[in-house]
Amino acid sequence: MNASIRPFWSPLVAGAALGAVLFATFLFTGHGLGASGSITGATAWLGGHVAPEATRGNDYLGPMLNGNPLATWITWELLGVLLGAFLSAFAAGRFRVRVDGPTRLGAGGRFAFALVGGVLSGFGARMARGCTSGLALSGGAPLAVAAFVFLIGFFIVGLIAGYVTRRAWA
Repeated sequence: MNASIRPFWSPLVAGAALGAVLFATFLFTGHGLGASGSITGATAWLGGHVAPEATRGNDYLGPMLNGNPLATWITWELLGVLLGAFLSAFAAGRFRVRVDGPTRLGAGGRFAFALVGGVLSGFGARMARGCTSGLALSGGAPLAVAAFVFLIGFFIVGLIAGYVTRRAWA
């Protein structure tokens, strides 16, 4: 192992740190963590510029045409997460550009596989009215039943999808 690569945090320490961040977010901003809402807001904003009538007439995106997505807290949170992930990976000596996944698919197949998985995850997040950070973390902290129902479904689907994809492409 490369001596310049720093070890991962202990899961207990990382979990406690995430809990402290979630608590601070509730305390200082009045809301929890989330991410998928920023993509939805950016999609509505872009749709308002590319196809304004269609976007305004869309029951889902139309109500979100209330301004620039950079004016919302969730967009800045997502940008901060991306920047923080990059900086921490770089500082720990773990930043690498590579394509992971089943080698039988090749790089193009792995990118397609990741794209389909990302689209399905994003669609599921919007259908559930939030992503794993918004539903599981921010909903689970106040012990909302919906958060635990979501997590159970999320893990069941993840286990099934993992089993199916490993059998098909491993």
